[in-house]
This record gives sequence, C-alpha cells and structure tokens, in this order.
Amino acid sequence: PATRTLRYSDAMPVHVVDHPIAQDALAALRRSTTDAREFRRNAARLTTTLAVEATRTLRTRNAEVETPLGQASARLVHGEIVIVPILRAGLSMLDPLLSLLPSARVGYIGLQRDERTAVASSYYRKLPKQVADARVLLVDPMLATGGSAINALDLLKGVGATETALLCMVATAEGLSAVEAKHPRTAIYTAAVDPILNGQKFIVPGLGDFGDRLYGTD
Repeated sequence: PATRTLRYSDAMPVHVVDHPIAQDALAALRRSTTDAREFRRNAARLTTTLAVEATRTLRTRNAEVETPLGQASARLVHGEIVIVPILRAGLSMLDPLLSLLPSARVGYIGLQRDERTAVASSYYRKLPKQVADARVLLVDPMLATGGSAINALDLLKGVGATETALLCMVATAEGLSAVEAKHPRTAIYTAAVDPILNGQKFIVPGLGDFGDRLYGTD
C-alpha cells in the first residue's frame, strides 16, 4: 500500500506515506551531497505526494460538466480549504499544495526556535477569516520535539479551527506523541518516522537543517 497508518490513539492516526515517489524524493533530501536546486525540487515532489494522501478525504459535490462531445458527471472539491505554512521552512511546501488546491486560502504562522532551549515562540500570524469553517492543512517539513506544531495548532484552535491536518516530511516518535497529547484529533501525514533526537534536538538521521539546505544559508 502507498500509506501505512500508525495509530497513536483512537483519535489521531499517523499516516506514513510509503509511495515510491515519496520515498525516492526523501532519499534525495536526506543525501548530504544534494545541492540546493535538487533539494528544492525534491521537497516539491515529496510535498505533492504527501498532499495527495492528505486530501483523499476532502469533501466533494456532484456536478455536470460540458465536454466537447456532451455532458459528463463530475465530482468537485467542495468547502473551504486553508493552507498554513510555518515560517520559514514551511514555505517550501506551499506552492506544490497550491498547484493541487488553487482555490485554497493561505495563512502564515511565524515561529522562532530558541537554539538553547529548542522552545518555539511566535513572532508573526496572519490567517484568513474562514479558518473556523475550513479544512486546515498545517505544513512544516520537520516534526522534531513537536513544540512548533503544538504552538501553531494552539493558535489555530484559538481562532476556531476544528478540522486540522499536519503535513511533514520527517517526524519522530517523540514529536508525534507530543502532538497527540495536546491535539489528538489532528491527523498527521509524513514520509518517515525517525528514531531519535540529538542533544541539539535535531532529528537523527533526519536530513540536517531543512531551512539552511533549502535556502543555502548556514
């Protein structure tokens, strides 16, 4: 199957996307010799594959469309969708999602991680008014301790969001458990669950600092 479902609780399924394209893209992202250009390209490939799985349960409505040769029955995506990247690394996942969901609205949450304590604090938030009635896709490539995801989900819950999903490229069991404890109804989609965090709270084996590798900074 393309997806394995790990159940951390009855409420919060974790979907590990085993699709060959997802795993091929992940391998390129992990490889230390991958340059920024290839890193960005494979980040887009992986995001697209995660997004297809995460949107499998979107609401639809029946319709009729006119083809060059007549009418055809159709199903159209229905309802509000909001994509919320966590700045800055989450921006890498925005364009691939918008290519699949061109009518989606976009919000932004800026979080800064303290390098000493690994605790994330919010410095920016801009969200559409429709969040409360929407399916919200929160995107951040790395789910390490879970602190940033919990902070962002707290903010979304505070403005009325009730239907949330988290898309990340690599997660840890520690991060998944932390999110489950605070937001058990948030479904999570990831390409891998790595075993440990090091002393600096980076995922091991992981793929390094995602933002630095994406933008060529250090």
